[in-house]
Order: sequence, then C-alpha cells, then structure tokens
Amino acid sequence: MDHFEETVASEAIYHGRILDLYRDDVRLENGEFASREWVHHSGGVSVLALTENEEVYVVRQFRYPYHRMLLEIPAGKLNPGEDPLTCGKRELEEECGLIANRYESLGYCYPTVAYTDEVIHLYLATDLHPSRQHLDADEFLDVEKMPLKTLVDLVLKNEICDSKTQIMVLKTYAKLHPANEEK
Repeated sequence: MDHFEETVASEAIYHGRILDLYRDDVRLENGEFASREWVHHSGGVSVLALTENEEVYVVRQFRYPYHRMLLEIPAGKLNPGEDPLTCGKRELEEECGLIANRYESLGYCYPTVAYTDEVIHLYLATDLHPSRQHLDADEFLDVEKMPLKTLVDLVLKNEICDSKTQIMVLKTYAKLHPANEEK
C-alpha cells in the first residue's frame, strides 16, 4: 500500500543563500490535517577521487553546525539548473586541485529525508591529474590522501560521520572488492 500526504497550503518562511524554509499544511490519508516544516535545497555533488593505488583524496574542514573539523570527500552545492557532473568536476578542482579523466556516476542519496528535499549526486573520479586548487574566499580546508581501506575502517568505527563520505567509501570499496570475490 502506498501512503501519501496531500499538500493543501504552502507558506515560504525564509529564503536564504543556500536554502529555503517552508511550512505546509497537509491532508493525511485518514482525512486529518497536519503541518510540515521542510527545507528546500538545490542539491549537491560529492566526488570520491581514487588513485590507481586505491588511495582517496579527502578534505578536513571545520563544519559550523557541529563546531568541529570533519573528514570528508570533496563536495559542493549545485547551482540551480546546473548539471551534477559539471558541479562535481568544478568542486574536485576547487577543493583538491585535481582533474579526473574518468567519472562514473554511483547514483544519488537523500541525506536527511525527514525535513529536506536535498539530493546529493555521487561520482567516482579516476585517472587523476594535478591542477590548481582555488578555494572560495570563505572556504578553508586541508587536503589529504588516505588508503581506501583505512577510510572503510574509519567509517566502521564511526570516526567519519559525514553521510555522503560514508556512502561513497563503502560503495566504492564494495565495487572494487565484491563480497563473493575469491581470496
């Protein structure tokens, strides 16, 4: 059985630089009414840049909502109407100073389904070449290269808490090392 909620009214509460907040009135499938607050976000792209030696470029940056440094793969916000691959290429070069000759889509994810419509597109980048890093004026981060297996261990120990990084590390490892592979 498919469940549903019908929007009967929508009010924009806030329009910001990176998100918009709405309050909607909905009719539930049982005929009752409820209120929903949700965030519209234009979406993003994350890129796992993988070397031929199964090393991954990661960034450490301060994330204000958590008031701490986080270890993540390169990622960025989609501009309205922007092609996700174009965004991924831009973000990889901006944050890590890298250009990849090959990109493979590994799908997308909904990072927080309870209150935002954000979609993050996931790309695996290989055949990497150095370029020039050019961070945004308000962006400060450190770039590191780590073995993919080390990142898997950090995810499993909950030392990497960023969901897009967790997903991409585990998807990439599973792609390269299928469970049924002969040892």
